[in-house]
Amino acid sequence: MGKRSSILFRKTLPKEERSALRAFAEELAAQVLEGKSFDCLISNDKHLHELNLQFLGADYATDVLSFPSGEDENLGELAISIERAAEQAEAHGHSVLDELKILMLHGVLHLKGMDHETDRGQMKRVETKWRKAFGLAAGLIERTR
Repeated sequence: MGKRSSILFRKTLPKEERSALRAFAEELAAQVLEGKSFDCLISNDKHLHELNLQFLGADYATDVLSFPSGEDENLGELAISIERAAEQAEAHGHSVLDELKILMLHGVLHLKGMDHETDRGQMKRVETKWRKAFGLAAGLIERTR
């Protein structure tokens, strides 16, 4: 395997949660990405709003953004809002850590080239398979349909 996946915490999480999220990122890289890596930024609504506006022209904060690299070894970058994750975790009755994992899984599938807007349910099926394998609650696609 090449470069390890990395997580940059622009917003602080307890040490145990940071460690658990880093371990989950490595599991995603090994299992879902078959040994390829990705990088992830955990930030806030303001930053995700800025990124969403700058790169997608969408003038609002969002929970997760994916930036595919087009490279073979490191598939790209994710940005996740800790504030969106906290609100969504509360709304769906699970921990912020679990919500961050759900968002990270969703973003990683986008880095693999999947697009739930156009793929007739393929990404939903794959996301459901992996979230069940990782013991996670309903994924983003399932919650919005």
